[in-house]
Amino acid sequence: MRYTSTLKLSTRMVTVVTMIVVTTIFLLFVGGSFSIKKLGDEYMHQTLRSIVQVVDEELSEEHDPEELRRWIPKLLKASSVIELEIRSSGTGTIFDYRDTSQKWDTTMLYGDEFALTSHPDYVLEIKMVPPYVGYSYSIGALSSFTFAIILIIFCLYQGVKWLQQQLLGTELLEERGKMLLAGRVEEYAKGDAREWPYTASEALDRCIQELNDARRERSRFDTFLRENTFLDKLTGSANRVMFDSKLQSSLMESGSSGAIALIEIYEWEGLKDNLSSDEQERLLLQLDESIKSVFSRYDELLIARYFDNSFALLLPRVGAKECTQLLNQLLNTLEKLSLSPIVNQENWVHFGLTMYRHGESRGRLLEEVTTALKSAQLQSSNNWSRFDKQHEEQALRGSVRWRQLFDKQARKESIQFYAQRCFVEDGNLREEIHQELFARIFDENNQLLKASQFYNALTQVGYEAQFDSEVLQKVKKLVNSDSGRYSVNLSTLPFRQRSHQHRFRDYLLTMPPSQRQRLSFEFVESELVTHLDFMRPVLKLISAVGSTVIVQQVGRTIVSTYYLKEFDITFLKLHRGIVREIDRRPENQLIVRSLLGACSDSNTEIIAVGVEKERELDFLRQLGVKGVQGRLYDQEHLKGSQAEKIVHNTKVQVGRRNRWRNK
Repeated sequence: MRYTSTLKLSTRMVTVVTMIVVTTIFLLFVGGSFSIKKLGDEYMHQTLRSIVQVVDEELSEEHDPEELRRWIPKLLKASSVIELEIRSSGTGTIFDYRDTSQKWDTTMLYGDEFALTSHPDYVLEIKMVPPYVGYSYSIGALSSFTFAIILIIFCLYQGVKWLQQQLLGTELLEERGKMLLAGRVEEYAKGDAREWPYTASEALDRCIQELNDARRERSRFDTFLRENTFLDKLTGSANRVMFDSKLQSSLMESGSSGAIALIEIYEWEGLKDNLSSDEQERLLLQLDESIKSVFSRYDELLIARYFDNSFALLLPRVGAKECTQLLNQLLNTLEKLSLSPIVNQENWVHFGLTMYRHGESRGRLLEEVTTALKSAQLQSSNNWSRFDKQHEEQALRGSVRWRQLFDKQARKESIQFYAQRCFVEDGNLREEIHQELFARIFDENNQLLKASQFYNALTQVGYEAQFDSEVLQKVKKLVNSDSGRYSVNLSTLPFRQRSHQHRFRDYLLTMPPSQRQRLSFEFVESELVTHLDFMRPVLKLISAVGSTVIVQQVGRTIVSTYYLKEFDITFLKLHRGIVREIDRRPENQLIVRSLLGACSDSNTEIIAVGVEKERELDFLRQLGVKGVQGRLYDQEHLKGSQAEKIVHNTKVQVGRRNRWRNK
């Protein structure tokens, strides 16, 4: 960036003009002083020559020295002569005059010797007071000069004031340019009406407006591109490509489990012949809206229009018992719909359900859910069926048991932090930017639960605010103990309450600036975009105090990326499912390329989370992703005191037989 002066343009111009005027006045004053001195010297020499000439002429006419003493003192006094001596080479001093009426410093007197023209043997030595010596300031004598100086100063003041007014518009334009270069484009998008030159200001306004339009258009285009690639045009739900991709990612995630449901409208081909296009679309939309209303509280749910007449549901971390309740509720909702008389109200929709776990085959699961769907159709009524698998069901907790667990374990003393380092690569250099902290708690059997295993329950029982507060207090203690940089995951829903926003603000302001700069806060993209209205001041607060804002799980859902232009987002963390096997999945490559394009005109960097293989890393580098986080570089490790973990692990669960044995 070129050097820019810190002084305003008007300040520089006023300084130059003032210096020119002051220098001119000084030169005129010095020149005038020399001129006056020169005139005084010439006047003095002329006076001395006149006196010498008079004395020479009088000596030629008079020969009596007494006669000379009679009239010459009057002439000398009138001419400010202090001393006069006439000497002859033969007779010595002929005449000697000294004015004793006033005492003068001899160093101030001007003296000279003259040889008389008519009397070559005579020498006249004379000393006189120079002109202007002893004069003081006189208003009358120097009034014109004083008035000229005052007039010049007044004109200079008025000229400087006028110049500042004329250059105000240029200063405003320059200041606006500095703010734009500092990145405050949105705040200074529209210029002041006083900016000058007007054409430059107007051109800047139009360029910024076109740039903002282009950014919005690009964001809309990226969203449109992803929507048309991964979303169904009619319902807005996911399509088959996205469902298969998310299912494959979920199956590859360690410890994953959940359910897959397939919902199909029976005898669709026959209905298409008897229903108009509008009636067909209305039926599909009714089915889609009913599904979304029943499953609305599941954030990780994926609804996809798999075929023309069927919808597929992916429910991660949902047990068979809960799925049974949900499908029964959905069936009751669909039976209450007002349908066309052509549709058989008693036998028009069927569900198939199967459970999945990590490592299973996607094709095998789709066959299972299809088999379950056909089994439901054989019953000739609105019904659903579950594929019978020999899975050992994981013990499920109700909301009461979750609440009891959180009351006991969701405290800063019981929360365990596992950290994983995150890096940004620049060529051969690899820089650690922070360590992401993962909160985990112990269950009743002293088994560690990941946040992904209890987060849904945390939201269900309304403990997000309490849990986040405990996490923040533990993070504060951790930041005080070392100098590392940490990233903390926070929920967005608690910030809906003003009181929680105020507590979070006080939490940040009570920390020293050096500690705040070492903290980053991560928010889930889908939640952030949904709750952007009340999250707006929170994001601005985090940036204002020097902390970093990170958006995580990017790409899990299709949302607009325009929030990148509104807020100072430092990093985008890709969802693990996007990164997994990205070198073999073109649909995920499209998502990453779209996000890279959205970040191209900002300072936001993209971080790939869950990198486990070298080929994944190599392909991400080819795409232009510089941030890396995953087991390939760093394993998750316990952060903080090991004693807390030991205390929990030493707890003994006594069974019934042990109880009788102890007795």
